[in-house]
Amino acid sequence: MSVRTLPLLFLNLGGEMLYILDQRLRAQNIPGDKARKDEWTEVDRKRVLNDIISTMFNRKFMEELFKPQELYSKKALRTVYDRLAHASIMRLNQASMDKLYDLMTMAFKYQVLLCPRPKDVLLVTFNHLDAIKGFIQDSPAIQHQVEETFRQLTEVYGGLPAGEFQLIRQTLLIFFQDLHIRVSIFLKDKVQNSNGRFVLPVSGPVPWGTEVPGLIRMFNDKGKEVKKVEFKHGGHYVTAPKEGSFELYGDRVLKLGTNMYSMNRPVETHMSGASKSLASRTQESIAPNPLAKEELNFLARLMGGMEIKKPSGPEPGFRLNLFTTDEEEEYAALTRPEELSYEVINIQATQDQQRNEELARIMGEFEVTDQPRQSASKGDDLLAMMDEL
Repeated sequence: MSVRTLPLLFLNLGGEMLYILDQRLRAQNIPGDKARKDEWTEVDRKRVLNDIISTMFNRKFMEELFKPQELYSKKALRTVYDRLAHASIMRLNQASMDKLYDLMTMAFKYQVLLCPRPKDVLLVTFNHLDAIKGFIQDSPAIQHQVEETFRQLTEVYGGLPAGEFQLIRQTLLIFFQDLHIRVSIFLKDKVQNSNGRFVLPVSGPVPWGTEVPGLIRMFNDKGKEVKKVEFKHGGHYVTAPKEGSFELYGDRVLKLGTNMYSMNRPVETHMSGASKSLASRTQESIAPNPLAKEELNFLARLMGGMEIKKPSGPEPGFRLNLFTTDEEEEYAALTRPEELSYEVINIQATQDQQRNEELARIMGEFEVTDQPRQSASKGDDLLAMMDEL
């Protein structure tokens, strides 16, 4: 297990979350002069994305994230994204948050599986950061936060050997190995089977620096080539045109990690039969004891750099539904297997004086200016967090 995996996991999942939220906010977008107080406008969309991205790339939060550490459970990470998704006027109920997290994890799992080289997971991360910068073109201060994170990534991962990247990729695949949730986009594009498992391609460019398969070279004990044997590999491979750029600005070449929701397509998720049968065996890895000391310390440190923005007025904010209708959302909540439902971990940090002081110190450095928010009456599903042990 690599202790350098967590930043890549968090940033890529966060990028996928922003893609999904942007697509859903655009789908529900109403022109500002026609919108009621409980409907989304383009101004609301930009505000939500700005708030989430600003929180996600907070300096103190990034400092904690980049410290070498083991990966934590799916449930612990889900709690962080729950808090992150509610760092604005937007509110998601349990079913929509479950769907959001399913889409995030399956998208990044697919990208990790298809990375030509282990090092290319870094290019996938850069693709996400490039797209995130596009969401905040009108916010130079937040763009600076994202670029600082880019520099941290280059500094930490730029000089890692291939073996370390292989260990990072293996750690990510272990994290995702029991997740087989069917996603409509993947099913329509025929890159996912009905059992939720992905289809690996047998065509396209080979990894940079390698040759197209089909030739075996044999050498003698002096290192001289003595024989060549050709074989049929059964695919349609081509040589990679060039290596993707690892600079702040450049052609990544690799398309994994770009926004697959840029075309307005409905996205549905379904639990596959394999996932349901594995539920009892995966319960421990998905929902381990949330009171484990290390996980609580991890969450306390990371959440210290996050703050939920509370809109003014009596209502908690706009509700975003990731389903087509409220009825579909309610049905999804009722039919989701209990073992695979990510209920939020509730943490009461005030019981630990030392931790409370640490949180207070970090929160003091994370200054957020509350701006007047539009009140709304379209739902008040705020997931309970930091409530009690």
